[in-house]
Amino acid sequence: MPQLLKAAAAIPDLSRGLISRSGGLKTAIMKGWRVLQREGLAGFRVRFNSFHQQCVDYQDWIREYDTPTREQRVLLRQRAGEFPDQPLISVVMPTYNTEVRWLVAAIESVRTQLYQNWELCIADDASTDPRVRRILECFAREEPRIKLEFRVRNGHISAASNSALRLASGDYVTFLDHDDVLAEHALFWVVDAINRYPDAQLIYSDEDKLDMDGRRVDPYFKCDWNEDLFYSHNMLCHLSVYKSRLIQAVGGLREGLEGAQDYDLALRSIERISARQIVHIPRVLYHWRIHRGSTACGASAKAYALKAGERAINEHLQRTGSSGVVEPLPDVRMYRVRYPLPAAEPKVSLIIPSRNGLGVLKPCIESIRSKTTYGHYEILIVDNGSDDPDTLQYLESLKPDERVRILRDDRPFNFSALVNAAVAFASGTVIGLVNNDVEVISPDWLSELVSHALRPEVGAVGARLWYPNDTLQHAGVLLGIRGVAGHAHKYLPRYQNGYFGRSRLIQSFCAVTGACLVIRKETFRKVGGLNEALPTSFNDVDFCLRVREAGYRNIYTPYAELYHHESATRGHDETAEQRLRFSQESAYVKQLWGHLLANDPAYSPNLTLEHENFGLAWPPRLQLQTAS
Repeated sequence: MPQLLKAAAAIPDLSRGLISRSGGLKTAIMKGWRVLQREGLAGFRVRFNSFHQQCVDYQDWIREYDTPTREQRVLLRQRAGEFPDQPLISVVMPTYNTEVRWLVAAIESVRTQLYQNWELCIADDASTDPRVRRILECFAREEPRIKLEFRVRNGHISAASNSALRLASGDYVTFLDHDDVLAEHALFWVVDAINRYPDAQLIYSDEDKLDMDGRRVDPYFKCDWNEDLFYSHNMLCHLSVYKSRLIQAVGGLREGLEGAQDYDLALRSIERISARQIVHIPRVLYHWRIHRGSTACGASAKAYALKAGERAINEHLQRTGSSGVVEPLPDVRMYRVRYPLPAAEPKVSLIIPSRNGLGVLKPCIESIRSKTTYGHYEILIVDNGSDDPDTLQYLESLKPDERVRILRDDRPFNFSALVNAAVAFASGTVIGLVNNDVEVISPDWLSELVSHALRPEVGAVGARLWYPNDTLQHAGVLLGIRGVAGHAHKYLPRYQNGYFGRSRLIQSFCAVTGACLVIRKETFRKVGGLNEALPTSFNDVDFCLRVREAGYRNIYTPYAELYHHESATRGHDETAEQRLRFSQESAYVKQLWGHLLANDPAYSPNLTLEHENFGLAWPPRLQLQTAS
């Protein structure tokens, strides 16, 4: 019975999408009980969350939250006419031997826009199918806002796009592939963003795909601008809207980078603008068609695109003076940027608070000493009142190692206070917070963390942590999960990549876990260290948010890997005193950071706050008919 009660406590709140399915709850309970008996509570959590996410069907979500009603269309059209600024939007579309039905659908998706001040600039790249020209000319006769150019020689997508760009006279330019579709409210929300952010130079939206039956699938609900994630993959992609002057300044699309021409355009554009001039619209405004030969179909469809993207990122890093070098991740069609360490490695002080617990402390220390390839470090073990003879004997045995120091601190447990006091004894210019129950997996874990921590714009850097059963414990912190925060992709099996590969990609988060965190000592001191009013919970979240508030980016890297021997069931066997303390610390963090907890820029209002698996929010926190 106690195990069953624990399992019940682990079940996330069921969405309407799951409850509405006949037999859904019954099936979940039956599956859950079998998994619980076979794999324990950790396996139960993983399997149930996966089942829950599958049951919240995207088609139901579209019908409920992303399909304008007749009344909503009337309202949006009315609001479109009331915008103080109603700029002309140029939609640029190169065509080449397009399948007729898809070409018609693409053009019609522009003609039926709820916002009407647009022009469609089409350059046909010498199509050999005569039907393409007939269709384009027919549409142009019927619609004066359509401009055409017929190229006499095939030049591929960059050249054709530039031909279409020369037809554009709008204040803003966006791109539409000849077989894709715009949502009918796409330009409405673009102009809404332009009016709210008049300094915007680059605007992008969420997107999904159209399968061969025309059904919307695979939605990508993106985060706000995230430079490190952008270097990992082209998170802007569709729909991207540029200020016309910006495109003119960078010279349009570059030939020779076909397959990544849009990525290269965005990379060259961000060199000329600030992060605050990049605006995200958290709505699906673009539908990307999947068909044979489409990049949307998979990595094998356009393998050359990966190589072109690698070149585009490396050239961007060189132009901006970055020491980073990108390498491709072919299996996911994404990238990793490596940042070299200086010739003289800075000393790192690894601070490890501990009390007794020899069974976890010894593997932690020995894995660091035996596996870590980074040479210049010291270990400061903060012994918080150990009285176990075996633990004391082990600590005594470490004293001959010049890299290890034992700091005795017998005060009542307060993680924040113990770390702050230890920093005063640290001789390194880089501080590493390390839990006593982690164990090194990747020998270059510290090299990877330090390489990011030394970047001037970076604050805290967090690692990828695994439970001993090879399910994910930490891949960045998501704000707002169950009120305060949770770990992205928690319990994800090792063989899975997570939401659009994000568990495998370097990116910024508002916070990373203090179980393994590296930061420059000057930055640690600048923000005042850890908050001692938070002795046990969320001190890492509060610390990282203050680092972020000071102007730094907090980074998660999956290339520093460690096991975290924290129990997968931790939290369900707490005492009443511990539960009360957790509640008080949660309330304290909410009071300090409530405005940010509800709007994590590294997450999406269309994704759930009930658990960490990037499932759909039901309902989303941003409705179709409401202003952003």
